Amino acid sequence: MPPRFEPFRGLRYDESPAPLAAVIAPPYDVVDEAERKELASRSPYNAIHVELPIEDPELGGDRYDNAARLFETWQHEGALRSDDEACLYVHRMRFKDEAGIDRSSTGVIGALGVDATGSGSVLPHERTMPKPKGDRLDLLRATAINTSPIWGLSLSEGLTEACVAATGGLPPSAHATDDEGIIHELWPVVDPDSVSRICSLIEKTPIVIADGHHRYETAIFYRQERREHNGDEPGAYDLVMALVVELTEDELFVQPIHRLLSGLPAGLDLLEAFEPFFEISEGSGDIGSLTEEMASKGALGLVYEGRHHLLVPRPIVEEQAEAALDSSRLDVALAELGTHNLEYQHGARLAAAMVEQGLAEAAVLLRPATVAQIAETAHSGRRMPPKTTFFQPKPRTGMVFRPVGS
Repeated sequence: MPPRFEPFRGLRYDESPAPLAAVIAPPYDVVDEAERKELASRSPYNAIHVELPIEDPELGGDRYDNAARLFETWQHEGALRSDDEACLYVHRMRFKDEAGIDRSSTGVIGALGVDATGSGSVLPHERTMPKPKGDRLDLLRATAINTSPIWGLSLSEGLTEACVAATGGLPPSAHATDDEGIIHELWPVVDPDSVSRICSLIEKTPIVIADGHHRYETAIFYRQERREHNGDEPGAYDLVMALVVELTEDELFVQPIHRLLSGLPAGLDLLEAFEPFFEISEGSGDIGSLTEEMASKGALGLVYEGRHHLLVPRPIVEEQAEAALDSSRLDVALAELGTHNLEYQHGARLAAAMVEQGLAEAAVLLRPATVAQIAETAHSGRRMPPKTTFFQPKPRTGMVFRPVGS
């Protein structure tokens, strides 16, 4: 069954009372308490107020009801306005990568049909960590709004070209630079030919979920609830807001998620424990050079006891690994390590810094999965280990909201 993709009438900020740079926010699951407080202080209309609502004694009710009230208030005050007609929204993110090279990712935001029957129209690409879904479900129940898009990948060639063509070469109708220096640009698309071309391309091949697995699973559950309540009638709740990007190296910047080890067994020598699984050699003392050595020598990296090492997988690891991925290779060794704590950190320098600061005993640095590996894994019906990929840049909440009806 092919995926379903269509335009919708979005709710968008009016920049007069709500300048976009002051109201967009990172995805809910990467915002800590301190950042939430800072974002909330920027504007009473900042998206974080509804993306991560809190109890407010002045408003009464629980935090999800408060979020619903805020959406109503913002529309009444003119901070949020509904587009006059259903649109697709071409969304471009421009940024510099870690090497300082200018890059961009151009996709389209629309309404993606949820695959409630598992027909294969929407495919996950990695296993998710256990995580409560009640929070997102309660927010969706109260507001009946998709606050942020899931991120989907399309194998259809020409999607990027179609999105660029749909902008007509005109300046974006909305744009803002986020705290990481990423420029977010948005073009509403209503031209029937452009809409038809983009939707037809997306509906040709299954969509692979890059980010937002939990929000997608929540959308499936919400659809089921609404169908049961409405006599199995179809509705806007049959779809979920999604940013779809062509699955190509040019449009995606995929980073690994590194592993932090702590709570290791007393007296354990990690190098000795890893030796049956990896050929171990000294690595560069500079993290940037170490990651280059990892790529050239087919190795994982290790930051441990003030030194850097290269870990080249032995044949036993390649034989036992679930997939040809560093996350799977490391899992083979970690299974024999004994009791320990495992945490995740993207950014090699950040991971190394946590070891240097004593916040972890060791960091194992991984190489990124390739676009080809992501596509092959999804279409084979398998999933990568949890926390294998970190896609950048991250779409911001607040570029557009999507009502899903009651």
